[in-house]
Amino acid sequence: MKAAPPNTDFGVVLLDIEGTTTPVSFVYDVLFPYARRHAKRYLEDHLSSPDVQSDLEGLRRQHAIDLSEGLGPPALAGDSPGDRIESLAAYIHWLMDRDRKLTPLKSLQGRIWQEGYEKGELLGQVFDDVPRAFSLWNDRGKRVCIYSSGSVLAQRLLFAHTTSGDLTGFISDYFDTNVGGKRDRESYRRIAASLGRAASEIVFVSDVTAELDAARSAGLLTVLCVRPGNPQPTAAAAHPVVDTFDEFFSAD
Repeated sequence: MKAAPPNTDFGVVLLDIEGTTTPVSFVYDVLFPYARRHAKRYLEDHLSSPDVQSDLEGLRRQHAIDLSEGLGPPALAGDSPGDRIESLAAYIHWLMDRDRKLTPLKSLQGRIWQEGYEKGELLGQVFDDVPRAFSLWNDRGKRVCIYSSGSVLAQRLLFAHTTSGDLTGFISDYFDTNVGGKRDRESYRRIAASLGRAASEIVFVSDVTAELDAARSAGLLTVLCVRPGNPQPTAAAAHPVVDTFDEFFSAD
């Protein structure tokens, strides 16, 4: 039998995106392929941007680390700007193929997606219960926050352009890997400190058990979200389990 999620004993609900608010398929079948297709063209159009240059400098530093660790990344070379862009795009593709959660990569992806949303080529997806839960949590004085490996820009864009409309009015704060990795206990302590809340006042909802383990070790309440397309728990879950956010309100 599933353990019931907490209904009232939290002031903040901290939500993962992929596999929690949003289908995994949207991330892997829509967002990632879009970034991959447009990476080279985006670099050609925005190479002089200071923000893009900052992202690329971070990627170059990571490339040196990947080389030193013998991971065999594609070479960053080229005598002309075109060749350099070609090699940077190849490295971006290489990182994406390995699903690397690197802050400069996620930042650059967010910038590419921003163009896609603004052009109407992308429309964010959320599960049907998400807008309903956001509204109810807000009505009950709960603070809704997002923590994802995707950049804060990417998070805001997704929730501002969903098939259910603009949901950003329900969300008070966003956190990405600038606060730390999602499997690092200290990340959750930093989030609690940033929010000015005790860890025990925050419930973290994710589809990844290792993330929930880290959050719980930092003192947060935790809930495992098992959505369509997510792996099913293979044994008795170590965290309360929900299939939809409606279960947070089932005891009403």
